[in-house]
Amino acid sequence: MTAPATRDLPVVIGAGPIGLAAAAHLLERQLTPLVLESGPAAASSVRDWSHVRLFSPWGEVTDPAAEKLLAPTGWTRPDETAYPTGGDWVEQYLQPLADTLGDRVRYGATVTGVSRAGRDRIVDAGRDSQPFVVHLTAADGREERLFAGAVIDASGTWTTPRPAGASGLAALGEKAAADRITYRVPDLKDPAVRARYAGKRTAVIGSGASAFTALAALADLAKDETATHAVWILRRGISGSTFGGGESDQLPARGALGLAAKAAVDHGHARAVTGFRAEAIDRDGDGRLILAGEDGRRLDPVDEIIVLTGFRPDLSFLSEIRLGLDERLQAPTALAPLIDPNVHSCGTVYPHGVNELSHPEQDVYLVGMKSYGRAPTFLAMTGYEQVRSITAALAGDREAAERVELILPETGVCGGAGLFDEPDTTQNASCCTPVPAVLQIGAATPAGGC
Repeated sequence: MTAPATRDLPVVIGAGPIGLAAAAHLLERQLTPLVLESGPAAASSVRDWSHVRLFSPWGEVTDPAAEKLLAPTGWTRPDETAYPTGGDWVEQYLQPLADTLGDRVRYGATVTGVSRAGRDRIVDAGRDSQPFVVHLTAADGREERLFAGAVIDASGTWTTPRPAGASGLAALGEKAAADRITYRVPDLKDPAVRARYAGKRTAVIGSGASAFTALAALADLAKDETATHAVWILRRGISGSTFGGGESDQLPARGALGLAAKAAVDHGHARAVTGFRAEAIDRDGDGRLILAGEDGRRLDPVDEIIVLTGFRPDLSFLSEIRLGLDERLQAPTALAPLIDPNVHSCGTVYPHGVNELSHPEQDVYLVGMKSYGRAPTFLAMTGYEQVRSITAALAGDREAAERVELILPETGVCGGAGLFDEPDTTQNASCCTPVPAVLQIGAATPAGGC
């Protein structure tokens, strides 16, 4: 067991974009962080999607405090109008930032538990006076513990994708079909991956930016390999918001993703199946996969399935911490109403910080993607503002912590109850646009199976 560290030490879980930014802000506040990263290098999750291009430009994916830390090293800020891939982000910003932090970042350190020293979540007596105790497993399998005055969990949600099953549980047969299913946007520039999908029939389940990216990539592949075809599985109907904000999106590249997905359908490279909630995945006699819906529909066989239904937070190692989480989104209770896709109709999410991210357990925070729980539409600049506010609070500067220093771009989309089949006809009058009309796109929008 390691010796206890100082009780004032803030521990950051995860050396991704938001975790590294948190460390930079802590240093700027004369607080010494320790960043615990489970992977062998910085931003391990981003490296998994290094082939995907961000829809935010460089000017929106670097943090000001991090830039100040990098400046003395000779680091040059990339063209702020250019759009990096995940690989560019890691190579040109995230790994250099981690290198600058030096031994303040520890790799191969998987956090397995967080609690109050000597107090499980039941005990009240003396709780707030006790430091946090963090249990971790090192790369060589050794179990360790350390103590901290604050915990900032920026571990993200990448390792816990949501399943194909519409109930939130894996569809029957989903685990057995794992050899034909991926939960990531495939890198079709990789020859081995390209061969997996070329000339094949692939189901894409999901309705967000990742699904748009996959559909556009498969459409490009179909131009060279004409037998390539996508079946786009949507749990809701197709309306004006299905393809995002388009030209109304204040992040043009994000709007372009939706337009590319629409083009894939319009040009016959993909067919949309709407109102379909997967219940089971079966195999036919040739080993191909058949998606069965809860309404009894069975779709024609596909060779591969790409499940892009979002992510959920891993809260298992925080089970002894008193978190205040929304019962639906698993996001902090004060933040959830701002981001809930069931009721959040307009594109802009209000900037938020320490007040919205606080929990009953003092000085523990979920930040970045993890703070959004199961909600989509998180932006890097949102996370940078979160950690700026939180670190100011930890340093005792409440005025700075509560000051808003961010204006977020609008998506150009009103969604609300569009998570389900029927559009919301009672949408709040303050929304950015009226309820969108149902669209008919090409001849590729079947009402039933395909």
